[in-house]
Amino acid sequence: MPGKNYLVFKKWGRKSYSLFSILHKAVKISVLSVSYFLAVPVLSVAMETDTTKQVKMEIDMEEIEVSASRAPAVYSEIARVLTVITAKEIEQGPATNLQDLLEQVSSIDVRQRGAGGIQADISIRGGTFDQILILLNGINITDPQTGHHNLNIPISLAQVERIEILNGPAARIYGPNAFSGAINIVTKQNSGNELSALISAGSFGYLNSNLSAGFVTGRMNHLLAGNYKSSKGYINNTDFGVSNLFYSGKLDSKQGKFSLQAGKTDKGFGANSFYTPVYPNQYENTQTLFSSARFESFSKLNLTPVIYFRRHSDKFMLFRDNPPEWYKNHNYHRTDIWGANLNSWFLWQAGKTSFGTEFRSEKILSNVLGEEMEQFIQVPGENAFYSKTKTRNIVSLFAEHIFYLNRWTISAGVMGNHISDNQAGWNFFPGIDGSYQLSPTLKLVASWNTSLRMPTFTDLYYSGPTNIGNPDLKPERSKSFEGGIKMNSSLVTGRFVVFHSKGENIIDWVKSESDELWQSMNHTAIQSTGFETDVKLYPWRILGKNWPGTFQFGYLYNNQKKFESELISYYVLDNLKHKFVVSVNQPVFRNFFADIKLIFQDREGTYSNFINGNFEEETSYNPFWLVDTKILYQKNNFLFSVSASNLFNKSYFDLGNVVQPGRWLKTGITYKIPFK
Repeated sequence: MPGKNYLVFKKWGRKSYSLFSILHKAVKISVLSVSYFLAVPVLSVAMETDTTKQVKMEIDMEEIEVSASRAPAVYSEIARVLTVITAKEIEQGPATNLQDLLEQVSSIDVRQRGAGGIQADISIRGGTFDQILILLNGINITDPQTGHHNLNIPISLAQVERIEILNGPAARIYGPNAFSGAINIVTKQNSGNELSALISAGSFGYLNSNLSAGFVTGRMNHLLAGNYKSSKGYINNTDFGVSNLFYSGKLDSKQGKFSLQAGKTDKGFGANSFYTPVYPNQYENTQTLFSSARFESFSKLNLTPVIYFRRHSDKFMLFRDNPPEWYKNHNYHRTDIWGANLNSWFLWQAGKTSFGTEFRSEKILSNVLGEEMEQFIQVPGENAFYSKTKTRNIVSLFAEHIFYLNRWTISAGVMGNHISDNQAGWNFFPGIDGSYQLSPTLKLVASWNTSLRMPTFTDLYYSGPTNIGNPDLKPERSKSFEGGIKMNSSLVTGRFVVFHSKGENIIDWVKSESDELWQSMNHTAIQSTGFETDVKLYPWRILGKNWPGTFQFGYLYNNQKKFESELISYYVLDNLKHKFVVSVNQPVFRNFFADIKLIFQDREGTYSNFINGNFEEETSYNPFWLVDTKILYQKNNFLFSVSASNLFNKSYFDLGNVVQPGRWLKTGITYKIPFK
């Protein structure tokens, strides 16, 4: 229809799960006015003006497919607070690893131990690092030993297509351990034959290299990537070396879509004061193997079976060299996870219904954690033995329904859960989300959800000179409500959300006045109340590409309260009370871009300051500003960048006595070569 205004209805027409696909019909919808379009049932509507100033207007349905519901859904369907970091934002931003990238989200607390993405504790809205679920392409890779290892993932940032961050409890969507939120890392999928190479170098002997190849054999698309990075360290015993190998394959057919992924990562790093400043000469080596296979059918009853396996090995040395006589053994741990799930869904007149089940087995071999073994198992390649073990099995059942009525979207569901070593039997965790489309650009959202977090093997079995584990710990529980407004227009997108959550049976280390040992117990209740806002401005969409680029503002306020009994508690509230993020992405001239990010953090709580070999009085965390920046030149398949983290060389503490790096400069080149 040249020369006329028209609307393209995209919500259901271009997706494998769309109603039109199920009907096996091509449907073209034209309307005369936006007001008539709004009179029929829709999910969300957002007008976006084409920067080419053409008369054509296309309804932007925010049609990126995300995994924030049991059935496939697009971003606009989700009534929850969901943040998506896109491939363009990753490429143009100053972050060079996953941890630094997540630091730029206002609702996320990233407490880094090692620089360069070596190790960090990730939490959402004041939760702990054990209360968050990590997924790789929708597969749960959360470590049952400890949340310290959750981000040991066999990919580099160069392989990441986008990151989806869901705030708040999400058990009915993802299963156990999505206590305070979930992060799904989605990797790039090959769509042709291409070779990509990256080389980067920087301060403190930093070197990063990445090579990936996409190729096609028959109907199968393949992506194979290898990565190695290292550094001499910014202070003594902070050196590291990391190698990754990752493969993904995808096959599309008339019956459905088959996908396969596998990878391995190996990390060795100086762990200066990671777990205690008393022994700064700590060292750790971790290895992770991971694989999964998935099939999505295109039938009227859509079935998605998945199988997966993850093995994580950890060698921890309290003394990297020259150990004292009293030190006898390093700590050795190996966790094996395997699981299978089946999800199904279908569309009908009343909406979209999904149901499914998952079985997950978690096992640990260790010389520290678990129950004593009758026959010891030698640690491969080491003069040491695994002497303890523990296995637990988790069964989960899911049901969810999404109902659409005019401007309303309502999603309700429940997860039933049974843990083999828990005497509580079956437990159920319901939730409901709702949204109302006020206008083409404004939407009201509200949700109430529940969740659980199983104790890690460290919670259950870790014992030392001053503490003792508790194998009878129960899962933590949470309830959360949030409500607010979302905006999506050509000029501005964003949200303002208020939240209130309460965690019960929170695992804490406690004792009475007469006790000498601390013991882990389900003792504490935590209540969080706050709000968050995130706004992006796009002046160039209205004024043209020669005008200012993208501006982003994010702020989190979180007030936490703790409720406890007469027992003495070791747990200290040290959540972020204020976090403020400002980002500017600006074209400079021709093919040059500049990206600047300012991050402000103000943390509650204190830590025992360790000075000259002694613990001094409790010290409060000081608020601080950090500035990261990047200059990027991009033309065709060539990309050159210079980035700086902590540009003004700020001295700060993110976690206890762990010293953070100062200014870190990096420069890199990426080149892509398409081939037949």
